[in-house]
Amino acid sequence: MRDVTIAPALLAWYGRSARVMPWRVGPEERSAGVRPDPYRVWLSEVMLQQTTVAAVRDYFRRFIERWPDVAALAAAEDGEVMAEWAGLGYYARARNLLKCARVVAGEHGGRFPESRDALLTLPGVGPYTAAAVAAIAFDEPATVVDGNVERVVARLFAVETPLPAAKPELTALAARLTPRERPGDFAQAMMDLGATICTPRSPACGICPVRSACAGHAAGTAASLPFKAAKAEKPTRRGVAFVGVREDGAVLVERRPERGLLGGMLGWPGTDWACSEPISTPPAPGTWRMAAGEVRHTFTHFHLRLSVMTARLPLDAAPDRGHFRPRAEFRPADLPTVMRKVHDLASAAMADD
Repeated sequence: MRDVTIAPALLAWYGRSARVMPWRVGPEERSAGVRPDPYRVWLSEVMLQQTTVAAVRDYFRRFIERWPDVAALAAAEDGEVMAEWAGLGYYARARNLLKCARVVAGEHGGRFPESRDALLTLPGVGPYTAAAVAAIAFDEPATVVDGNVERVVARLFAVETPLPAAKPELTALAARLTPRERPGDFAQAMMDLGATICTPRSPACGICPVRSACAGHAAGTAASLPFKAAKAEKPTRRGVAFVGVREDGAVLVERRPERGLLGGMLGWPGTDWACSEPISTPPAPGTWRMAAGEVRHTFTHFHLRLSVMTARLPLDAAPDRGHFRPRAEFRPADLPTVMRKVHDLASAAMADD
């Protein structure tokens, strides 16, 4: 396969066109000697997994305001962090965030390891995050490959092997491109190129700074790359959620188990989510009514349909699962997205009672 050198042209373009991010030290600041904060780099990369930049910006700012360094995050209450994460999705990331912060604070003196291999020993830090932190924060020429980079590399080298089978090949090719000088800026430039010019649909090849090196552009196939294997159809699961409100306004909620989907998050008592019709048993005696409509939500591997039952419960209600939270201490914003949908449907139903 032909040799491709794109670092000079790409870094020059990055110097002119780098996106401004609240967690990023831009190229001008870097040239002036400003060093990226490993904590901010790590936090942003964890948040950005499977999530868009637009969705992450406000979450990142709130986290930094509440927990400005890794020691502050390590000392935070689990429930507070999970509540601040609510709505961002993929909640295992939040649990691993806390575990990692506590290891860095407790075993590494509050300093992140400076190499990719050492970073990989931290809880919840995989190959991508380790490479990103090593390159951006510590100038290690680690190979950083996310979805944007995969697409850029597939087009540069006209790789026709479908994803995900092409991942090892794309990673190896990305390693060939990574320079020893300014590897962090190069990694961010590749991400920016994929996000703004070498986009999934209708790439703007006419203004691409590395167009002359792109085999996909030369062959006229850039827009169709990378190829992707057909995805299996997602199954649909069903369940029931119970929203009980006591006479004094307290709401019946439960903390989900640490392991599993939405682990550690606040939610409503309910049934398991199964592919068959669920057998529902209310969490407390009362007159439970089925709300009109249903909640629909899609997770990575399945679609979910939830029926919602509501009830107004007496002051002496004794639930067999969950606990009552005073209305003044309950914020729907602390719930994950699917549970907020349940809250909204239940609130509308109970307003009509």
